[in-house]
Amino acid sequence: MNNLLGVFLIMSGYIVGLGAVTVIDILGFLGRKSSYWTEATIRAHKVTKPLIWIGTALLCLGGIIIQLPQYFFLIYFILILNGLFLSFYVSPILLNLEKKGTSKVLLPESLQRKVFLSFIISDLGWWGSLILFLLFLNL
Repeated sequence: MNNLLGVFLIMSGYIVGLGAVTVIDILGFLGRKSSYWTEATIRAHKVTKPLIWIGTALLCLGGIIIQLPQYFFLIYFILILNGLFLSFYVSPILLNLEKKGTSKVLLPESLQRKVFLSFIISDLGWWGSLILFLLFLNL
């Protein structure tokens, strides 16, 4: 029964978290050169950020229940560090831009590079760990 609960929590984590990651990454990619999509990304991140954290928590909880190998938790730890950077460094900048009424202005190139690297880490971590999880289940 614990295995079923653990797998359910992990799959729920991927559905919620990876779904939100995919949405915000696509918006962020479009927002690199478009003020319209920059503003849309800033607005959407207020919804996707908590969903990504919920998904991450579900992954970790499910992984503990079914006792995933340690390499999963290394990937989850990297995702958590990346999420902390996005939540406590990038997000306040975006919220400040919105507060000042400048959310349509393209982000500075230096910030765009940091966010792009963060999105690469996020995508590799989420998609890579999903593939590893499916292999772990022998699917």
